Amino acid sequence: MQISKLFVGAAALVVLAGCQWNDLQRAGVGAATGAVVAKAASGNLLTGAVIGAGAGALCDDVGMRICN
Repeated sequence: MQISKLFVGAAALVVLAGCQWNDLQRAGVGAATGAVVAKAASGNLLTGAVIGAGAGALCDDVGMRICN
């Protein structure tokens, strides 16, 4: 059950991050999505937000076309 929540959250992060114009906006969406996923998976909200922010900010730098 938790794996499916994490997968859905990760997919939402990628889709929402693609709708933003710059790294700061993608980081904000990533932080929010990471916190929601962490809460759904009974994890630490701050850790989820930090990981999500990093993923959001860096997703266009790793060559993911959806983030551009």
